[in-house]
Amino acid sequence: MKLEISDVRMVQDSLLPGNCRPAGWAALSEALAVDAPLRHFSCIAERHIRGSRRTEGDWQVFDKRYCPGGTFADHLTFAMRHEPIDLLLLISILKAVPASTVEDYVLSAPTGKPNRRVWFLFEHLTGQQLDLSDSEPVAAVALLDSGDYVTGKPQLSKRHRVHNNLLGVPGFCPIIRRTSRLKEFIAAGLDERARWTVGRTGGHLLSRAASFLLLADSRASFAIEGERPPRSRLERWGRAVMQAGRHPLCLDEILRLHGILIEDTRFVRAGLRPDGVFLGERDHTGEPLLEFIGARPEDLPELMRNLIKANDRMRSDEIDPVLQAAATAFGFVYIHPFQDGNGRVHRCLIHHVLAERNFAPSGMVFPVSAVMLDRIDSYRKTLQDHTAPLMSFIEWRPTPDHNVEVRGETADLYRYFDCTEAAEFLYACVQRTVEHDLPQEIDYLQRHDKALRRIMNTVEMPDRLAENLVILIRQNHGRLALRRRKREFAALTDEEVAAIESIVQEVFEGFAEHFASEFNL
Repeated sequence: MKLEISDVRMVQDSLLPGNCRPAGWAALSEALAVDAPLRHFSCIAERHIRGSRRTEGDWQVFDKRYCPGGTFADHLTFAMRHEPIDLLLLISILKAVPASTVEDYVLSAPTGKPNRRVWFLFEHLTGQQLDLSDSEPVAAVALLDSGDYVTGKPQLSKRHRVHNNLLGVPGFCPIIRRTSRLKEFIAAGLDERARWTVGRTGGHLLSRAASFLLLADSRASFAIEGERPPRSRLERWGRAVMQAGRHPLCLDEILRLHGILIEDTRFVRAGLRPDGVFLGERDHTGEPLLEFIGARPEDLPELMRNLIKANDRMRSDEIDPVLQAAATAFGFVYIHPFQDGNGRVHRCLIHHVLAERNFAPSGMVFPVSAVMLDRIDSYRKTLQDHTAPLMSFIEWRPTPDHNVEVRGETADLYRYFDCTEAAEFLYACVQRTVEHDLPQEIDYLQRHDKALRRIMNTVEMPDRLAENLVILIRQNHGRLALRRRKREFAALTDEEVAAIESIVQEVFEGFAEHFASEFNL
């Protein structure tokens, strides 16, 4: 099958570098007009270049000696050998050609590694069997190179002579590339560092630190959504987060969490939504201004079942817990199965996986949401970098009630995704909690208790009043504000106030000032 790409100068709004021709995924995507975003752009230079390849804008420019030829088979083999795997794009390409074209590709080199991988992926992901005999008994090949990708435990497909080491299942399968940054995060042993910090802390102090961190996480999770709920709702959600990991993750467990979050069901339906959902704004007439659209309601039951199956496989394959949490939680929020509360449940799923896999110390919740709130621009960019390119391939129309209705099949857009950037972002958040928030929380409480003891030895007063003094003095940069001095602390002498200020200043010397705001509870 010949690809007509000789006159192509732009692929999916990206201009080709001068004197280059698209290759691999770019060539296949353009020639077949597939309904999937192109995330990796490759082209071939007409002349030899220094080195085997270079980066120019969006494009990887390969030396002319890599020129694959002009057929479907040539460019598919080039993509499988030289470009990152893209399951969404691959399955869109394979569905865009007759099954006989895929069969011809396999038969052109039946023992070839790229050919057997494509053959397996076609049958595995579509559930359709090609009119081909089982592979010859050659050495089995790994589907993904474990040096380049995070992989599951291999499962041999005798028909294809391929070891299936994907992270997920046919109906939901994330890909995580093994970047240098992820390798560094994994090698850091953050779970062991957290346990070391916890192990050298007394039980009572640790319990208090856990309570503060839980409240900070709960408050931040609502703040990300622009909400300031009452204390009772914060504590209710906090208790739900603390239960994360105690029960196996299943649809009923996710629905239970959602039910805890959605207290008033008069205006928001609890459970899987029966209608469309979108992220964005509305114009002055109420019409949607879209940033992203969640999966069609009729696709939700199957998508959620397969998300849970993929999570189960990653758990049983002992995938790094943070990577498993990223794949499951970000996959969930892309599907967006609820009318409201998707973001908070998404972040609760992170806690679920970390707790279930014993990554987080027992009884401790890493304040991941608080870090996400602190890094809200990076968090939103991580989400938008994945979702924005999909919007060009979702056909929709507004409904009379100013919602959206998706037209056409879109389930594959939510089944297959590259989770690498999301995994890097989440690991950076976990690193911050382990190396900064947890030890600094414990350090604060130790200093706080020391300051209280010294204040009580200076002036006899109730514990609560002494605690207020510590907080107020720290908030005012080491001094008790004059209005506070004249009101609730009017009974103190000037000498006593000066002594107490000196105690707080001395005890908290060197402590990061920005952290004090976390305790304005």
